[in-house]
Amino acid sequence: MSEQQILLAFGGIGVAALGCQWLAWRLKLPAILFLLLSGILAGPVLGWLDPQEMFGPLLMPLVSLAVALILFEGSLTLHLSEWREIGSVVHRLVTLGALSTWAVITLATHWLLGFDWMLALLFGTLTLVTGPTVIVPMLRVVRPKASIANILRWEGIVIDPIGALLAVVVYSFIIASAAGEGLSHSLLTFGGVILCGSLFGIAGGWVLGSIMRRQWLPEYLHNLATLAAVLGIFIASNQVMHESGLLAVTLMGMWMANMKGVDVRHILHFKENLSVLLISGLFILLAARLDLKALIALGPLVLILLLVIQFIARPLNVLLSTAGSNLNWRERALLAWIAPRGIVAAAVSAIFAIRLDEAGHQGALLLVPLTFAVIIGTVVLQSATARPLARLLKVAEPAPSGFLIVGANGPARTIAKALQQLGSRVLLTDSSWENIRAARMEGLPTYFGNPASQHADAHLDLVGLGHLLALSPSGELNTLAAMRFRHDFGHQRLFALANSQESRRTDKHRASHEHRGQLLGSEALTYTKLASLLGQGAELYSTHLTETFDWDDYQALHGERATLLFARDSNGWVHVVTPESSLKPAPGWTLLALIQPESL
Repeated sequence: MSEQQILLAFGGIGVAALGCQWLAWRLKLPAILFLLLSGILAGPVLGWLDPQEMFGPLLMPLVSLAVALILFEGSLTLHLSEWREIGSVVHRLVTLGALSTWAVITLATHWLLGFDWMLALLFGTLTLVTGPTVIVPMLRVVRPKASIANILRWEGIVIDPIGALLAVVVYSFIIASAAGEGLSHSLLTFGGVILCGSLFGIAGGWVLGSIMRRQWLPEYLHNLATLAAVLGIFIASNQVMHESGLLAVTLMGMWMANMKGVDVRHILHFKENLSVLLISGLFILLAARLDLKALIALGPLVLILLLVIQFIARPLNVLLSTAGSNLNWRERALLAWIAPRGIVAAAVSAIFAIRLDEAGHQGALLLVPLTFAVIIGTVVLQSATARPLARLLKVAEPAPSGFLIVGANGPARTIAKALQQLGSRVLLTDSSWENIRAARMEGLPTYFGNPASQHADAHLDLVGLGHLLALSPSGELNTLAAMRFRHDFGHQRLFALANSQESRRTDKHRASHEHRGQLLGSEALTYTKLASLLGQGAELYSTHLTETFDWDDYQALHGERATLLFARDSNGWVHVVTPESSLKPAPGWTLLALIQPESL
């Protein structure tokens, strides 16, 4: 290819990647689906993109490094301290259940497609992983009950690095068997791969973690140092023991994530952004290399394999994992239906297939199209059917109309209890344990932590929540929360208390209205004013409008003493009132307002 053609190809990949990510965001579907479809369209279908011609001998080294970074980023999310918190069902899903899924897929691949046992075992490990990148977008669409959503989300988070580690171990054993002479030599080689990968991974994680903990590097160099260390450990481990690098970087990430005194959140943010870039480009390139003729040649056996995965492997996993739990048959049925395959399967299968083909394994190249077929099949089928199935089983949440309340202080708790009485779901979040404890004593659901933290991204349960109320005394935290949840709720559903300091700030120090969200109340309230009014005897009153006591009568009775905050219409939808609101409450509506005593 000429230089001009290579530049055009890079530009096209970038535009396609952005378009796929945007489309996934708009449709609330996993981005991997659109990335793979665009790669197939640009490669084998239209012939516009030929990665081998474009990169030549650099293609597979680049893919290897990208896979190493993706596995490292995934392993950074596995915190062993959280293992006790995830519940017995998730424990079994990622242990006993995962083993059963592995066994079923392995047997089906061997008997249906004629794969030898080694390749069938590897394919089983590649396709037992779900992952948060495919689960979370699906949960936003399906909106199952909180109990189901929490199980699926935790399963995706935990099984991602575990599945990757298992796939690397199986792959290492296959390579060792191919290189050895007899079983004893194979096991010796395999042991060398495991030992080398473990030593390099643990040593690399400990050294880098120690450097960060002792602040031998400025924080702005942490991301660069981590990137260099991951690539260095991957290459060095491979040089000492062939194909041990992926195991090394996976263990390196797990070690750093669980090392005391090492905060990897900023690194994880950087790696997540880098992974989006790598995944977007990588999957388009890998999909462009697919051999559709080889996949089609497998015929209806691929569909049969998909049916086995969907109707035997996953239900058996859930049956074993939920035995003795409090989940009813409806909840178990939905759990048995949702298990889309994702990032790890697609990324790791490509590099493994090439390496195994070079080692002389017959049929190894079929791993890639077969893995991609499973990914596309599970994502398309489950995305299209999971929401109707959840409604049919009556385990779907209604439209997200609840409130995420930032702040568990006194005024926030008062508003939360009033909203609960209106029938709305609320969840209070605060970093103050005293506030959280007081909220729990009052029977209010809480999340202890910063809502904009990395931990909240993975653990904050937003099922059923559709609005943000930023009621913290800190205006900066309210603005940060509005910026963080704009993508989840939309700008029109972000509400915050007014910041008393904003009017005294110049434009370059004042947060924009777009970032702050809308002001709460028919008359904008600051935290100081709200707390002061409540302290002086003002109360939140709920009033139901009727034909004999309508909106005009309400205004005449309370006048300027009432600051209207919320209004529930006759359909049960709760409207948040702002100074710009033009609501016209009608009979059948219920109003929630802060009423000042006549003495004030």
